[in-house]
Amino acid sequence: MDNFYETLRDGTLLCKLVNDIKAGSVKKINNTSLAFKCMENINAFLEAAKSLGVPPQETFQTVDLWERQNLNSVVICLQSLGRKAGNYGKPSIGPKEADKNVRNFTEEQLRAGQGVISLQYGSNKGANQSGINFGNTRHM
Repeated sequence: MDNFYETLRDGTLLCKLVNDIKAGSVKKINNTSLAFKCMENINAFLEAAKSLGVPPQETFQTVDLWERQNLNSVVICLQSLGRKAGNYGKPSIGPKEADKNVRNFTEEQLRAGQGVISLQYGSNKGANQSGINFGNTRHM
C-alpha cells in the first residue's frame, strides 16, 4: 500500500486519469508538493469523478488519501470510476452496470395479479404447531 499511497498522494495522477476519461474534467493540475495544492488536486479529482457519474457514497474524503486515513475508500472510488469509463468510450473495469429494466403491464395482466394470494408476511395465523420438537423437549 505504500507505493499506492505515494503514487496517488499528490493527486496529479488522479487528475490525469479523469482527464483521460473525459478531456477537460480538471482544468488545472497543480504540479507541486505544497500540501494545499496537492489537496486541491485531490478535491478536483473527486468533483470530476462525481460529474462523471461516480455516486457520492463511492467517493472518499480528501484527507482519506492525503493523510492515509482510509485507502480502501480510495480503491472503491477508483473501481467505481473504472465502471463509469465505459460510458465515455473508454475501456471499463469491473462488473457491467445493470441496465434499466422497465416493465409495462397491460390492464389485463394487472387485474390477473390482483387475484393472487400473497404470503402472509411472517404470519402463522392458523398454523398448527402441535407435535413440533425443539431439541429434546416435545411441545404439544
